[in-house]
Amino acid sequence: MKILALLVLMALTSWLASAADIDGKWTAETQTVKGGELTEVLMLKSAGNKLTGSVQRRGGPLEISDGVIKGNEVSFTVVRAGGVTQKYKGSLSGGALKLTMDGSRGGHREMVFKKAGS
Repeated sequence: MKILALLVLMALTSWLASAADIDGKWTAETQTVKGGELTEVLMLKSAGNKLTGSVQRRGGPLEISDGVIKGNEVSFTVVRAGGVTQKYKGSLSGGALKLTMDGSRGGHREMVFKKAGS
């Protein structure tokens, strides 16, 4: 019984540590449709399995919605001007946040974010 309790405690500690690691500012260099470079910024905050924050590319920040973090798995939604919905999904691993963005207009993009200051 003690071993089971210890294993549960270790799993919980690992889960909480990965959720806390996502808090803060993340940046990724992405390509525009015309081939230019663009910096995308995420500001993220976890509370249990809930993920809140914002995404900024051009213009001001946009709030994320439906944000969830389960262990190292992450997902959230952003609604841009004109009702364009983008769903982000990915994982946190080794100091990198690897996300795939699928847009309501058929766009699909993979990005690797690094934590600012890392």
